[in-house]
Amino acid sequence: MIKQALISVSDKSGIVDFAKSLCQLGVILLSTGGTAKLLDRAGLPFTEVAHYIGFPEILSGRVKTLHPKIHGGILARRNTSTHMATLEQYGILTIDMLVVNLYPFAQTVAQEKCSLDEAIENIDIGGSTMLRSAAKNHHDVTVVIDPTDYAAVLNEMSVHKNTVSYATNFRLATKAFAYTARYDGEITNYLTSLGEDLQHATRSAYPTTLNLSFTKVQNLRYGENPHESAAFYRDSPSDKGALANYHQLQGKELSYNNIADADAALECVKTFDIPACVIIKHTNPCGVAVAMTPADAYAKAWQTDPTSAFGGVIAFNREIDKRAAQAVVKQFFEVLLAPSLTDSARQVFAEKRNLRVLQVPLSNAANAYHLKRVEGGLLVQSSDTKNVQLHELHVVTKQYPTSKEMDNLLFAWRVAKFVKSNAIVFCSNGMTLGIGAGQMSRVDAARIAHMKAQNAKLSLSGSAVASDAFFPFRDGLDVVISAGATCVIQPGGSIRDAQIIAAADEHNISMVITGTRHFRH
Repeated sequence: MIKQALISVSDKSGIVDFAKSLCQLGVILLSTGGTAKLLDRAGLPFTEVAHYIGFPEILSGRVKTLHPKIHGGILARRNTSTHMATLEQYGILTIDMLVVNLYPFAQTVAQEKCSLDEAIENIDIGGSTMLRSAAKNHHDVTVVIDPTDYAAVLNEMSVHKNTVSYATNFRLATKAFAYTARYDGEITNYLTSLGEDLQHATRSAYPTTLNLSFTKVQNLRYGENPHESAAFYRDSPSDKGALANYHQLQGKELSYNNIADADAALECVKTFDIPACVIIKHTNPCGVAVAMTPADAYAKAWQTDPTSAFGGVIAFNREIDKRAAQAVVKQFFEVLLAPSLTDSARQVFAEKRNLRVLQVPLSNAANAYHLKRVEGGLLVQSSDTKNVQLHELHVVTKQYPTSKEMDNLLFAWRVAKFVKSNAIVFCSNGMTLGIGAGQMSRVDAARIAHMKAQNAKLSLSGSAVASDAFFPFRDGLDVVISAGATCVIQPGGSIRDAQIIAAADEHNISMVITGTRHFRH
């Protein structure tokens, strides 16, 4: 039974109401620091920790709960007679509930001008120690770190006369251990990222020791293939606009491949500022388009490669209305993503019960790290968030692209960024016309993109072409020009750049250099 609770939180969301409810249930409150002041202002009865232990806070607040009357009250096993006798001998009361969350270390060090001294002062010692003590003794102590758990705990206490089940205590204890582990990992990440000049706390983006913390969202039926097991984890806390925080409105459970494709679709579609539609198959775009409405964007994206689009994943960056929904349900898709859907659109999709419909608010945030597992290790790099702007482009040919061609080039370049290397993308009028993806040679990627356009009966005459990396030889350039392209955008940087540019001049087309490569493996 919970008779006494110690409350000391940095995140004070809902804490006054929670403490008030505990008081109404007859729970005696202990508190300290800013939380105590908050409870006092609310007129709630409580005892200061310093008064209870008979010892004041010292060392500017660094020591206030590191005391036997606190940890004895938390760690004593209630069913062990010698433990309880010791508590009685020293006048120690049991602390049956601990409500604690820690100094905001990660938020502090995220500030650009945070000094090493500031970071060190925001390392919580007493709070972490109490949490670990309470979590260890979870059979007898309810440990609460998250305001979202307040209501459930109160409900259980109300129904069961101030008692919380062992199952709940165990769940909350595992949550507390995960919380302190993440906290310690954040400290290690920060400290091992510092350079030799500790005075100015110069930081490396890649710490000597990298701790990552993820929370499981769900087990998956299998991985990429049925013989592989799999699960889906969320970076905790994750950006609210991230795929990991999707809200599934209907359809079957997501598979490993569904999630991978959905991520590729979301990553691409959110880069456009006007209504856009992206269709993904095997993490590659097979159709991308922009238009004045989602329905029109979809109609254009579908034209690129209807064969590959079958059974793919489709994403929009605008609310889906009935018109767009009616167009989409005519074809077979595995997953649809959108930031929102009208009620009429949801009614249309309800007819396709197996279609997985996900609502995912869009966000400009990107993962801090892009991770790739290798045998015995991990490759870590920053996310590719670079979007080349008009003023960064360099025209290197005698022929200068028209305003319309420049728009097509920028669109093609944005799409090429999300196509597996080697990548060639033909575009015109805000839509893809042919995409060659994941080839071992660039000339083959060019040939496949041309073939795809022919299969879809789309003309490449006057189109723009993007190449995700430089043309190593002129053969790839010759292929795209013979297919009908009149302008090309590519990073440059080949030892044969002069020959490639000369070939473009020979064909009287314009070529734009970005200076940025978008390899995607």
